[in-house]
Amino acid sequence: MSTSLVIAAHGTRVGAGVGQCHDLVAQVRAQLPGTRVEAGFVELVEPSIHEVVAELSDTGPVVVVPLMVGTGAHVQHDIPAEILAGQGRPGRVVQTAHLGAHGHLLAVLDDRIEEALAHGDEAWSQAETSVVLVGRGSLMAQANADHCALARLVQERRGAPDVVPGFIQVVQPDLASALDRARQHGATQIVVAPNFLFTGRLEKWLAEQSAAWQSANPEVQVRVAGVIGPCEGLARVVAERFREGEAELRASTEEAEGSPVYLAGLDLSGRRVLVAGAGRVASRRIDKFLDAGADVTVVAPVASPRVTDLAADGRVRWEQRPVAAEDVHGAWYVLAACDDAAANALVSDACEEQGVFCVRADDARAGTAWTPATARHGAFTLGVVGRRDPRGSIALRHRVMTLLDSEAHASEED
Repeated sequence: MSTSLVIAAHGTRVGAGVGQCHDLVAQVRAQLPGTRVEAGFVELVEPSIHEVVAELSDTGPVVVVPLMVGTGAHVQHDIPAEILAGQGRPGRVVQTAHLGAHGHLLAVLDDRIEEALAHGDEAWSQAETSVVLVGRGSLMAQANADHCALARLVQERRGAPDVVPGFIQVVQPDLASALDRARQHGATQIVVAPNFLFTGRLEKWLAEQSAAWQSANPEVQVRVAGVIGPCEGLARVVAERFREGEAELRASTEEAEGSPVYLAGLDLSGRRVLVAGAGRVASRRIDKFLDAGADVTVVAPVASPRVTDLAADGRVRWEQRPVAAEDVHGAWYVLAACDDAAANALVSDACEEQGVFCVRADDARAGTAWTPATARHGAFTLGVVGRRDPRGSIALRHRVMTLLDSEAHASEED
């Protein structure tokens, strides 16, 4: 039985914004051939989420992906209520995480900022241009905090001199205050970048407020970047969230048996393995890669004593810097084990594009390979992999090894 996707969108009174949403739906359908993909709206536009959920849940399981960049009241309250109103049998509908600071969305924000830098009579230099990143604004503190964290990620990713977070409504700093802060930091060129998905009233307010501030501060030049809009990067994030939800549905199905992944042994001898990150988890896995004869490259700004010792002995190559998408090139297998989820997403996205299997240490569902709990017994290596339950896998491995050891001991006594 196939799983359907409901894209839970906000809704807008601006027809062009609704059209962009439907354009995205078409792009997601292209990403997920064979999957029924429909849009439902929280408000202002028909059909409602609960109407679409009711229709699709009659024919099979449904994944609902909130088309929201942040985790506000719609994600935490309104969409769950719509699902409850529309679903049939319990357990057939699952809501995924919101879009968040996904690597693909960061790349799209980069593109929109670059387009603004190049727009106009004279191209602006990235090194001389500050950015004001504008979010919707929410009564929920976590959503606002996430936006401020996103501004920092954009600054780290771009190497921009300054990225100031601001909000178009509800909370401070508002757009004028954020622009004031950028000017106080010495900015003479500012790109105002909206973290909005589609055109609508928020974009209109952004343009009006930016123009008003520019008139009052003629010594500073201001350009306004475009919204994210329907694009391949956004469609890929929605498709990825759908696959995460689909995996969760499979794992929760009572009839499901075993793990949904294919268990195989990899011959890594002499083949390049990339390890992004050099903390506790990475250190433990590196030893196993070396045992398998892999050619290990570690990329991380700082490393554990174990990794620094291995690098000093020449057993691994350690590149002391943040990981980049280009590091995936030429690798047969990748472990994304950075402390930063955005960096891990960057690595796993690059692996997806290049057809390289990747383990995500922080989020197994976002990777394309899972690490089994292993043990050796004589000439054999045993591997146990479950449904994203590492402790369960370890417990089963221990039970199997205890049984094998007891049988071996009994044979010796006989």
